[in-house]
Amino acid sequence: MVEKKKNTTLRNGLILIGTFFLGMLVLYGIFYFFPNIIGETVTRVERDVTVTDEGIAEAVEKVYDSVVVVNTYVNNEGYHSGTGFVYKAEDGTAYILTNNHVIESADTVYVTFTNETVVQADVVGSDVYSDIAVLSVDEEYIITVADIGSSEDARLGDTVFAIGAPIDNAYSWSVTRGIVSGKDRLVEVELTSGTTTTPMVVNTIQTDAAINNGNSGGPLANSNGEVIGITSIKLTSETIEGMGFAIPIETAVEYAEQLISGDSVERPYLGIYMLDVSSIYTNPYYYRDYYETVVNAEITNGVIVTDFEANSPAATAGLEVGDIITKVDGHDIRSSAYLRYYLYRHNIGDEITLTILRNGRELTIDVMLIGA
Repeated sequence: MVEKKKNTTLRNGLILIGTFFLGMLVLYGIFYFFPNIIGETVTRVERDVTVTDEGIAEAVEKVYDSVVVVNTYVNNEGYHSGTGFVYKAEDGTAYILTNNHVIESADTVYVTFTNETVVQADVVGSDVYSDIAVLSVDEEYIITVADIGSSEDARLGDTVFAIGAPIDNAYSWSVTRGIVSGKDRLVEVELTSGTTTTPMVVNTIQTDAAINNGNSGGPLANSNGEVIGITSIKLTSETIEGMGFAIPIETAVEYAEQLISGDSVERPYLGIYMLDVSSIYTNPYYYRDYYETVVNAEITNGVIVTDFEANSPAATAGLEVGDIITKVDGHDIRSSAYLRYYLYRHNIGDEITLTILRNGRELTIDVMLIGA
């Protein structure tokens, strides 16, 4: 009985050992005949779930030496500082893009390159409404020209970085990194020309890359080192963090080319004097002549026509004092800033359709646009 039990145990042990070696032989065969099967599986999983971050140093190096610090002076006294970048060079002249508000009111402008060369720049032209300015220097001074990319091809979440001179020149050519947080953001700003301040709406790229005073006019570039925007605006408050905005590079280049060609930037106009409906609610006593009109219309947004110029497009089309403009080509008009935005998207000679409220009735009026 004992002998039989020993034989059974021995047989089971031999079967177990044989099974083990047979399994090893099968695995060996798999690895021998299909050596890449495990590697392929791992690679496939990594491609599905892993993001590899190798940094953006090469992209930064690509655009870095095109960036300049812009310092402006009034009567030989330092006035303002910002950033710019060389966006093209031709026929011995290099052209630098920056913001209009960087060079506004200055009588002298100097640019500093990354090799510490300081050159007095000429102001080729500027435009307050697009906030674009173009400077020029002799081509011999530049180190490199920035590659121009496409903001239209940028996707939400794409890596971007800004280069600029935040606070003062001690921090020149600082690099900050973030992502594309939003596209086609309509941001309300106040643009100043001399003593006149005009509320405007600007179409921008939103990013969480840190943008500080002094970054204005610098490049916002993608991970290929291509400029897709010009940093321009930062929203600040105790409840806001990481909201910076850049003018799309297509818009900037369009206006820059007009300025370089010597053409003034002409925009269509309606020829009306206007008042925001929201302002009437804010100060009903001061605007009491219009208060009853907007209350009866039961609206909180729009623009009320307070007067218009003789022979202007508005007068010719039949607008009247007291009309409330609520839409332009179907787009809601929240304020005069939005009215300018949708108006300036058109060219001289275009026809637009205004939706208005007049004595409680909604009407549409077609207006042929002319230049101011």
